Amino acid sequence: MTYSRVGVVTGANKGIGYAVVRQLALQYPNSHLNNGSLLIYLTARDKSRGEEALSNIQGDADLKQAKALSTHGGAADIKYHQLDISDSSSISNLASFLKKEHPDGVDFIINNAGVAMQGFDSNVVKNTLSCNYYGTLEATRAWIPVMKPDGRIVNVASVSGSLSKYSPEIKKRFLDAQSVSDVTKLMEDFTAAVEKGTHEKQGWPSAAYAVSKAGEIGMTKATAKELQDKGSKLLVNSCHPGYVVTDMTRGGGTKTPDEGAQTPVHLAIADIGGKSGECAQTGQDHEEDAGLVNDDKNQTWPEFVVEAKLDEVHPGFEPGPTEGSENQNPTS
Repeated sequence: MTYSRVGVVTGANKGIGYAVVRQLALQYPNSHLNNGSLLIYLTARDKSRGEEALSNIQGDADLKQAKALSTHGGAADIKYHQLDISDSSSISNLASFLKKEHPDGVDFIINNAGVAMQGFDSNVVKNTLSCNYYGTLEATRAWIPVMKPDGRIVNVASVSGSLSKYSPEIKKRFLDAQSVSDVTKLMEDFTAAVEKGTHEKQGWPSAAYAVSKAGEIGMTKATAKELQDKGSKLLVNSCHPGYVVTDMTRGGGTKTPDEGAQTPVHLAIADIGGKSGECAQTGQDHEEDAGLVNDDKNQTWPEFVVEAKLDEVHPGFEPGPTEGSENQNPTS
C-alpha cells in the first residue's frame, strides 16, 4: 500500500514516545499535513517490547472510539521497526529500509529515544552522551537523506537543557556555535573535564543528562543552520515536552505522557510557519519554566511557544492510564 504521509517515532514502546504515536494517529485527521493515509513506524530497541507496544496501541480504546486507525475506518496505520540509536548498524538498517520502502521520502521523524542514568562520574557521562547526544546526532544525519525535501525532524530534548547553570564562557560557546562540530567540541570538553575532575571549576554542572540535552538542542540548531545554508527546506527543531510523569522522572512530573506529547506532535504535523533550528514548548511550560530557561533574555536558546492542547486537537478526549518513559537504559 502507498501512503500519502510517512512518519517515524523513536523510543516509542512506552512513555512520551508511545503517547506521541497515539497523538499522531488522533490528531492527523485535522492536521496541517493531512492529504490522505498516514503510516507511523513505532520503533524500539527491543523487538518483544516494541511488538507488545504495537499490539497495545492497535487495541487502544481511544483510538477505536476516534476511528483513528485504518482498521476502524481511519487514516492511520502503525507498524513496528527495530531501532537502537546507540547502535550504528541499527540506525543504518532503518535508514536503508526507509529509503527502499518509501523512495519518495519520509515526512517526519521524531527522535525521542534517550537515557537518564543515576549518579555522576565519567562512565555515566560517557554512556549518557553516547546515547542522547552522539546517538541522536548520528540518527539525525542518517535521516536527512531519506526525508522529503520539506520534511521535518523533531528532537525531543528537555528543560534540563537550559543554559542557566553554566559559566558565562561556556554558555556563550553554546550560543555562538555555528556548526555541529562546535557543539561536539563542547561535549568532548565536558567529558575531558569530568575525567580530570575539573568540570565544576571550568563552569560545567555535575549533570550528564542536562549537558547531553543542551548538546542536543545546540546540535539541532546547528544542523538546521547547515541545512539552511545549503538551501534545504527541511525543518529541524527541538522541544521541551514538559515535566512528564515517566520512569525517567521516577513518578514525578505535572503532565501525563499524552500532554507531554503535544509539542513534538505539533512540530511534526502542524503549521509552524517554516521555523527551523529553534526549541519549542507549550505556552504553559513556557510560563512555568520562565525562571529557569529564560533567566537571561539575551543568553538563551532560540525558542518559540506553541499552543497545543489536548482539548483543542481532539475535543472530548481524556488521557487514559499511561506508563512511564525512559529510565536508566535507552528507551527501547
